Parts: sequence; C-alpha cells; structure tokens
Amino acid sequence: MITGKNYIGNQLSSNGDLTYRTFNPKLNIENEHIFYEASSEEIETAVQSATAAFEIYRTISGQKKADFLNTIAEEILALDTELIETYTSETGLPEGRALGERGRTVGQLRTFANLVAEGSWVEAAIDTADPGRTPMPKPDLRKMLIPLGPVVVFGASNFPLAYSTAGGDTAAALAAGCPVIVKSHPMHAGTGELIASAIIAAAKKTGMPDGVFSNLNSSGIEVGTQLVQHPSVKAVGFTGSIRGGRALLDLAAKRPEPIPVFAEMGSINPVVILPKAAQTKGEDLAKTYAQSITLGAGQFCTNPGLILGIKSEALDDFIQTLSNEIIAIEPSCMLHPNIVGNYEKNKTNALQQKGLIKAAEYANELTTNHARQTVTTVEGKAFLENPILHQEVFGPFSMIVQCKDADELVSIVYGLDGQLTGTVLADNEELTTYKDVLDALQNRVGRIIFNGVPTGVEVCPAMLHGGPYPASTDSRFTAVGIHSIKRWVRPFSYQNWPNDVLPDELKNENPLDISRLLNGKQTHNSISYGANVL
Repeated sequence: MITGKNYIGNQLSSNGDLTYRTFNPKLNIENEHIFYEASSEEIETAVQSATAAFEIYRTISGQKKADFLNTIAEEILALDTELIETYTSETGLPEGRALGERGRTVGQLRTFANLVAEGSWVEAAIDTADPGRTPMPKPDLRKMLIPLGPVVVFGASNFPLAYSTAGGDTAAALAAGCPVIVKSHPMHAGTGELIASAIIAAAKKTGMPDGVFSNLNSSGIEVGTQLVQHPSVKAVGFTGSIRGGRALLDLAAKRPEPIPVFAEMGSINPVVILPKAAQTKGEDLAKTYAQSITLGAGQFCTNPGLILGIKSEALDDFIQTLSNEIIAIEPSCMLHPNIVGNYEKNKTNALQQKGLIKAAEYANELTTNHARQTVTTVEGKAFLENPILHQEVFGPFSMIVQCKDADELVSIVYGLDGQLTGTVLADNEELTTYKDVLDALQNRVGRIIFNGVPTGVEVCPAMLHGGPYPASTDSRFTAVGIHSIKRWVRPFSYQNWPNDVLPDELKNENPLDISRLLNGKQTHNSISYGANVL
C-alpha cells in the first residue's frame, strides 16, 4: 500500500511540510497519492540509523546477506499487480516493459545473492610469513575487500525498477555489506515506496539491523544535497544527466572527507557504418536502427544518438531508408511532460546549428506527452567544428554524420566525449581495413558492439556498463553485473594477525571454502604449517 511517507529504516515517517504528487503522462493528469518530502531531521535520522546498522551489517555472513537479497526478490514479486499498475501510471511505459524490468531487477538481486553466498568475490590474498628470509624477515600479510559504509543511491527517471530503489546500485551495495539510503526519484515515488516496502519486509524477515535500508522522498535537490554532504555517507550511486551527476561529484569532492561518486551520465553511443556493410546490408540495418532509435521513446542510456559513415551512394540509401522507416513508427509516450519539454528544447537547439539538416521527422498529430522522432544529417567538417552537435538529445533522436573519408571519421571519433557504447556495422574484413577506427572507438567507449544495436544491456559478469567521462565518473568500474560490487568496497590488509581473530575469509583453514590467492597461486586449499603451504 502506498502511504506517501518516507521509510526511515523500518519506520514510516512524514514530518516534513513539503508535499508533491507523481504524474501520469499517458492520461496527462496527476496521480492521486501525496508524497511527503523528507525533512532535515528525517535525513539525519536515516543516516544515523544506517551508520549504526553498518556496525552490525558489515559483519553479517555472505549466506545471511544472500537470504536477505533473495527475500527482497520474493517480496517484490509478491507486490504483483499493484506494482505493475503503479509503474505504468507513473511512467507512461507499457505493462510489458514493467514486467521485463521487474524480471531484470529480481534477477540482479538473485545474482548478487549467489555471489555473496559463494564468497570468493572478496578477492582474498594471503602471503604467508618467512621468518628466515634475508636480509629481512617476511611478515604474514592477508588482504580482502571490505565494505565502505552507508551508501546513497539516487533513483533513475528512465528505469524505475532496474536502476532505482532495488536496482543494480542498491543490490550491489547491500551485497557488499553497505546499508543503503535511496533518494527516491520524484517521477515514480509510488513505485519507489512499494519497492522500499518489499526491502523493509525482507529485512525484518531475515533479521537485518534496523537502518540497513531507508527510502527518502524528494521533489527537488535539497534532500540529495544534504545526503551527499553528510559526513557519515561514504559513497554515492547515480544514474541520470551529466548536469546532475557532475553536481554530485563536485559536492562530494568538496567535503572535508571526499567520497566516491559512481555516476552513469550522458551518452550518445556512436555507431560506425562502414562502406561494405552500408552497401550489402544497409537496408536491413536501417530498419533495425529505426526500431532501436525509437525503442522506449529513445529513453535509454544506450540509445544510438549518433551514426557515422563515409560518404557514398550506399550511405545515402541508408539515410533514406532510415528516414522512411522511422516516420512509419507510431510515437511512444515519454516519462513526464518535463522530459518531453527538454527533448523538444534540445532538439530545437540542435536543429538551429549551422549545417544540420532534418532528414525525417514524424509529421502526424501527436498524443499529449508523446515524442516526435527525428533523424538529422550533417557533414563531417561541420560536426567537427561545432561541439554543440556532440551533445545528447535524450529521446528518439539520431544524427547521421557524413564523413568525407576514413581519416575524418577517425578524427571525429577521437573528438567525442566518453561514451557507454560504440557500435561497428561492418563486414569481417573491414575490421582489419579500418583498424584505426576501432582503435579510436576503444579509446572513447566502455563497450564495442559488432553488427548489432547498443540498446539492451545484458546482466552478466562480462558486461561493462560504463565508460570514459562523462559516460561515467570512473571508467574502471561497471554499473551492471556482479563486478559492480567493487564500487562499494575497499581493499584492507592484516599483518601478522593471530589466525583465530582473522575474518573467516582469511583464516588458515579456509572455513568458507572460497578461492584465494595463496602465495601467488589461486586455490581453495587451506594452510598447514606442518607441511608445505601448498
């Protein structure tokens, strides 16, 4: 049941004076529930509760954390139609998308549960002592990953489940042993509260400490600002705009104790279509990309907003087919009137730039809050000279850059900001012929796709969802998959400690039977000093 209140640990609270409602973009009306913005006192209580919970939660076994995560998944599924109906009423997205995103969210939680139940993720490394080493004895050193402390997660506008309250950031942080405070996204506060109720129910059922999770409502920036500046908060997760992510990064850097902000921000996801591919399969590729550009009204962080090709008749045909296909697709509802407004504003600004030509735009009458998909084209020289053309237009918009030759194509790729993805549409032999293009793409992106579309992010260990700034604030980490847990931990070493007081992960007998790096070799073996160590 939606109350409109904040979860301060296990307790519902509504002490603040500011209230707001969510909005149904499909019906173009406000939703019924009133939400109470968290007050300064509630923020302070939530952080204090998380800090106290950390002292207990950081020591809880991997198996118990796994039970917690799996129970969260079960409680989310138990919300059933109430969750799906709330999701669709707050986003304008269809039921199928809601069900798919719920499945991904539950899958992420269960994947992290499996990870921490097995336990080897802590990367235990042991170098045993050698008292007889000369000229100096070698100490016993043992290292593992330990949790940072309370983490603040900002809900994302475009993924109310998979990147929000119980999304990847929250799942990874809880798996790592960090309590989480979610700053709920105001566009889907009802969805957020329902998911929060599931997490709290799971925490109670599995005996987690009060304060291991809180969910705070906010319609502006004040709550988020206070959370990031609070000295007891140790890390931040964010998915959203460059402007928002950069503001959080700057706030965190100015603290007396700076903390990491892992922000996934803007990306136009360049797609390179090479000559043979354009000639032999340009029509099929154009049809595929019309669907990718308009998928979910273009409201994906991996939406293909930039297509780069070398001038040719085949590229002209690709542009024409893409133009014909894209205007034949029925427009979709966007998440909120503000997002529609920003889309139209940014698109208009782009179209006012010198040299940019509108190749196609949906021209029929639109339903309220639906997006008018658009394809534009520009010469490579004009694109190189105008950084405004490099900026993201969030929505169903894509720009095709016509390069005079391969050298100009390489120059354009090197001149791009950091991106989440890059795509190469090519015949196999072109991968060798245009190696400079591939090298340039690798320098600017976190993931390269071959003959596919960037939309769609597989949740698996090999996935890298991140990239050079401003795609993310730290390109060494992924926001998707089990390795995203590394954002919420730090390495810690014990030197010459008695075996019986070491964490189980580092004890001689290896009671958890995890894989450890023992004197330079990966093994499940225990340590016996009566024989050779290995």
